[in-house]
Amino acid sequence: MPRVTIQGAELEYDEIGHGRPLVLLHSLLADRSAFAHVAPLLAPGRRLLMVSLPGFAGSSAAEPSIEAYADRIAGLFGALDLAVETDVLGNGFGGFVAVALAIRHGGLFDRLVLADTGMAFSPEGRGAFHVMASKASEGGMPALVDIAIRRLFPEDYIQANLDTVARCREALLRTDPEMFARACQVLATLDLSGQVPGIRNSTLVMVGSLDAATPPAMSRALAAAIPGARFLELDGLGHAPHVQAPARFAGALSDFLAVPHPAADAKRAQA
Repeated sequence: MPRVTIQGAELEYDEIGHGRPLVLLHSLLADRSAFAHVAPLLAPGRRLLMVSLPGFAGSSAAEPSIEAYADRIAGLFGALDLAVETDVLGNGFGGFVAVALAIRHGGLFDRLVLADTGMAFSPEGRGAFHVMASKASEGGMPALVDIAIRRLFPEDYIQANLDTVARCREALLRTDPEMFARACQVLATLDLSGQVPGIRNSTLVMVGSLDAATPPAMSRALAAAIPGARFLELDGLGHAPHVQAPARFAGALSDFLAVPHPAADAKRAQA
């Protein structure tokens, strides 16, 4: 798999398609292969870069902070000579990384899509990450894979799509439990709410109405805090809408990315 070196650390990624770049950042509960479900629908006219977050697959670990993850992803733009016309999509944990990326490095790219993410977790949400971190550290990924799958998909989807769910389980079982636990601790402690209003990228926030990992209220609050952001709730879907309903997800994404954004165009003209 292709890799780039950023200040001595590596980022692993897959690339397909040609055209305007779109960087895809995966959830804690998946790996970059989860985007294989939607990639064929997006690749025409798009250069898709599906990146393994730091500590996942062949990507080097980063310091345990959302800022460190975001700074590592920011290095990708220079390493691959990505122009400001590049767009960024993050799902779940990848969405939190994308939020931090926009806060710290928003001038590097154009449009921002945040799928099933937020600014900070409730005390109950933080507790769930502490539990998963403990299980990963003590028993490895087999100790929490069933919990993770039920956070990823609604129960009826799990029962009706055993092959897809089995592949997602396999991806989770390949995850380094130490790196998973580290990411859980990052999610359990972060709070980006004070910085999100400074985001200037044109933004779409999407969420599955049945998301058990990042409930829709989190995404609504995120969209309300980002100036000019659009919000879309996808009925009947969970934390991984790009896996569960790739055509619906791709349609919503393509509609947003096709809309002219005068503010973004002005930003590019000044770059």
